Amino acid sequence: MNTLEIKNLTKRYGDTVAVDDLSLSVKKGEFFGFLGKNGAGKSTTIHAITGIARFSEGTITVSGVDVVKDYRLARTKVGLSPQEFNVDMFKTPREILYFMGGYYGMSRAERLVRVDELLEQFGLTEYAEKEFRTLSGGYKRRVMLARALVHDPDLLILDEPTAGVDVELRHELWKYLEDLNKKGKTIVLTSHYLEEVELLCSRIAIINKGKLVALGDKSEFTSGGRKLEHTYLELTKEPKAV
Repeated sequence: MNTLEIKNLTKRYGDTVAVDDLSLSVKKGEFFGFLGKNGAGKSTTIHAITGIARFSEGTITVSGVDVVKDYRLARTKVGLSPQEFNVDMFKTPREILYFMGGYYGMSRAERLVRVDELLEQFGLTEYAEKEFRTLSGGYKRRVMLARALVHDPDLLILDEPTAGVDVELRHELWKYLEDLNKKGKTIVLTSHYLEEVELLCSRIAIINKGKLVALGDKSEFTSGGRKLEHTYLELTKEPKAV
């Protein structure tokens, strides 16, 4: 069964086509890389999956639930860790996670247990009562990841999850993500750090100017000793002006 199914998705902003007839699927338990330049249509696609952006052409289902026809249920199937720190900077990690659990309808007892689990899992226990704004970039990223997982979603979407993180903490975050995936969590990763996509993902899609230009196993992008970066640059390069 596919956790995510996108069929013929088209999204326009006025006369601009942000996503152009996109179709792809992500298998249950897969670690999937979704790549493209800024403005290629990645964020628009993610916003369509999570209900942030409306679309009139195509369909998207998460664990078989249509994200338009049954929005409320579909939203509970997805956890999003965005690139931006879209939290109350004066709240603590514990408060942020507890509030998000309430948003998804978890009882007080469920939230108390789940929040403690996540704080422990992501090494945040000693920072649980500190204001978010005082945390380092790496620990802020951990809070964002934990927040996305509060309701144990079927699909975890990571938008630049290690942006602004130093090398040591980036490797720690990679370990967390690998462990999550090994336990069966389906993950979609979008990142400009192509080395982390090459390390973590088993299958990759590349979008350019709203269109899907490549989709396949990682080995197809790295055959012949090539790095993913080289293949990506070839597929997304602009034609030279004549």
